[in-house]
Amino acid sequence: MKYYFFKDKQLPLLDSLYEPREDSYLLAKTVKIQKGETTLDMGCGSGIQTINVLLQGAQATAADVNEVALKNTELCAYALGFKKNLKLIHSNLFEKISITEKFDTIVFNPPYVESHSLAIPEIDGGKKGRQILDKFLKQVPNYLNPKGSCYFLQSNLNGVKETEKKLAQLNFSFQIIAKEKIWFEELQVWKISANK
Repeated sequence: MKYYFFKDKQLPLLDSLYEPREDSYLLAKTVKIQKGETTLDMGCGSGIQTINVLLQGAQATAADVNEVALKNTELCAYALGFKKNLKLIHSNLFEKISITEKFDTIVFNPPYVESHSLAIPEIDGGKKGRQILDKFLKQVPNYLNPKGSCYFLQSNLNGVKETEKKLAQLNFSFQIIAKEKIWFEELQVWKISANK
C-alpha cells in the first residue's frame, strides 16, 4: 500500500488506484460546502473529494464503478473517524443511485483524456475526452436539490463552448471558478446550479 497527503493528513492508497494529481487537488481546493450538507462524490477514486467534504462537515455518499476505489475511500474515511458520515455505492455514474435521492452538492472529477476505447476508466474520457462528462451532465439535474450545486473538472482541450452549450440547454447557471495551467492544457473547475 502507498499513501498520499491531503490537508496534512496521510491517507492510504491501494496499489491499483490512480494517485491524486493536480486535477484532484485543484478540485478539492475549490469545493466549499456548508456543514451538514448532503454530498455525492461521483467517481470517488482515491477518496480525496470525499475526504474534503467530510472534513467540512458533510454527510457524504461516494460512488464508483471500481470496487477498489470504494474500499480505498472507506479506508481513508475510517482512518479519520468518519464511519457514520459515509455511504458507499457501487455504481456506474448514477446507475445504482435512487432517483429519489437528492444532494446539496455533487462533485465529479471525470476521466478526460481523449480515447476511443475507454480502456482505463480512471483517465479515459472517450470521444473528445468528454463522453463520460456528457453522460454525467445529462443526468445530474435529477439528483440535485433545487438550491444545490455541482462542481466538476474539465480540461480546456475538451470543448469549453460545448460544455457551455450543454449547460444552457439543461437550464444551468454556470461559471468557471478556478483554473490551473499544466503542461499543454488548462484545468478548469466549473460550478453549476439550476436556474429558477
